[in-house]
Amino acid sequence: MIPVQGLQGARVAVLGLGRSGLSAARALAAGGAVPLCWDDNPAARSKAEAEGLCVQDLHHPSAFEDIARLIVSPGIPHLYPTPNAIIATAQMAGVPVDNDIGLFFQSFATGAWASFDTAPRVVAITGSNGKSTTSALIHHILTEAGRDSQLAGNIGRGVLDIDPPEDGGVVVLELSSYQTDLARSLTPDVAVFTNLSPDHLDRHAGMGGYFAAKRRLFAEGGPDRAVIGVDEPEGRFLAGQLAEGPTDDRVIRISVAAKLAGPGWNIFARKGFLSEYRKGKQVASIDLRSVKGLPGAHNHQNACAAFAACRSLGLAPRVIEAAFHSFGGLPHRSQLIAEAGGVAYVNDSKATNVDSAVKALEAFQNIRWICGGLQKEGGLGPLNAVSGAVRKAYVIGREAAAFAVQLDAEAQVCGTMAQAVEAAIVDAEQGDTVLLAPAAASFDQYDSFEKRGDDFVAEVRARLGLDPVETV
Repeated sequence: MIPVQGLQGARVAVLGLGRSGLSAARALAAGGAVPLCWDDNPAARSKAEAEGLCVQDLHHPSAFEDIARLIVSPGIPHLYPTPNAIIATAQMAGVPVDNDIGLFFQSFATGAWASFDTAPRVVAITGSNGKSTTSALIHHILTEAGRDSQLAGNIGRGVLDIDPPEDGGVVVLELSSYQTDLARSLTPDVAVFTNLSPDHLDRHAGMGGYFAAKRRLFAEGGPDRAVIGVDEPEGRFLAGQLAEGPTDDRVIRISVAAKLAGPGWNIFARKGFLSEYRKGKQVASIDLRSVKGLPGAHNHQNACAAFAACRSLGLAPRVIEAAFHSFGGLPHRSQLIAEAGGVAYVNDSKATNVDSAVKALEAFQNIRWICGGLQKEGGLGPLNAVSGAVRKAYVIGREAAAFAVQLDAEAQVCGTMAQAVEAAIVDAEQGDTVLLAPAAASFDQYDSFEKRGDDFVAEVRARLGLDPVETV
């Protein structure tokens, strides 16, 4: 646990008692603060009370008298589309609003560091797509290289639940726009921006607000090194704002869309090869085509980001390359779950928006595509532009018919995962890939994209006669 510093003796309100809220309350108490916890869900309040935490109704008009700070869980809106009523009351009372990420950066460094040879460092990753894979890949590379590394934030452990870092330790944080938007302290040593595409637009009042939330990690965080994906205008703009000039190697530009020229520090992947250039000269190259855990251009972008972050931490290219080959990928993210009869079955349930589904479709050939769910803004046009490899789509979700009519590819309305998997297996031929890449949220049928992916895995394995962990 990372005990919260700077709030000893203070009364601190905690709104939302999920993983991050309970973690924050524990860390506040460990640091000598007095957490006052609330969640509108009675079961969540009961869980907090069972841990000995004080539960207090924050709806009460006097709730924010003598409160030093309000800590908010990421799922609770603080500005758009409408501020939560409790947050609005705190803001009217002049109480600062923060989250567990802000508490972490406020409390990470301790006096114990004075005896360390090498101060611990934080690598923070944000962006629209690829955050989880990039974060896990960086953590994997560091671990394989023998470096003390912990993975936290949106992936792994809660950020305040990690162990105090050891001498030279590295904490790898995946951070969403919800987290970077609200955190009062943001001071990573290395910050990574993977890419930007429309997502969570209602929460940020449009693309400008969404980008601004991501940008805070760099503009207010002041990292020593910034790894910036420059395949979108926002990334190019951000890199330009952070660099003092073309030769400023504090900014590492990455791309999978173009060969990056110039005198700075550039890393790009083209035709399956990752290249590192410094001062206009190539200094490293890696063949990514045989790295099974990183299929497709979108994963090659993740590889570039992870390579750049690890190079900035002093790792050699060949050490990173070896770790690439031992990386097994993440569940629900281009996850190969089975191979049978010459057909591959891939679970990319994390492809919850059109952009991430486009990247999944570009990674495979001869696709039997399972898609559909709670459609997001923007339409499905970009999917049709890359659907040439789709042999047939099998559409699930409550609005499967409306989803299907927007597709150029042949589409069968299935409704349920069970029906879609059965139909895809019946149709599949040797050389095909049955791919779950929904291009939509899961909440019309599932509690989360993980539950949706688990259902796909279970249906595939049941119909192939495999046990829950066996592959053939």
